[in-house]
Amino acid sequence: MSGPYVIRGDVTLPQAELTWRFTRSSGPGGQHVNTSDSRVELSFDLAKTEALPDVWKERALERLASRLVDGVITVRASEHRSQWRNRDMAATRLAALLAEATAPPPRPRRKTKIPRGINERRLRQKKARSETKRGRSGRNWT
Repeated sequence: MSGPYVIRGDVTLPQAELTWRFTRSSGPGGQHVNTSDSRVELSFDLAKTEALPDVWKERALERLASRLVDGVITVRASEHRSQWRNRDMAATRLAALLAEATAPPPRPRRKTKIPRGINERRLRQKKARSETKRGRSGRNWT
């Protein structure tokens, strides 16, 4: 693999806590596809890991709850014919998924008032448009 996969900051995916599983992949590959296990399933026990800070772990468990099975998250990759490239793809995906799940929540939106001048300008334009349209009616023509 291409090296340590950084989640955020100096926190990386711990190689010792990753579980790899290889199966035969569907798709292109010719005769080679029947003999090689190129599809990769990468599992990471999020509930038991000590690699993530407690705050991050709680956040990730909450945000990824629908994808977890007994606290374990699994990522699959089978896009490439090479098992090596699929391993790299799965690890990159897992790191990106954990980075997104552990990110701090966005700042709450501050409500702002519409400036008085903008409101007055809008009302003036509406009034002018109304006058233009009223002037088109044939009532006052004799």
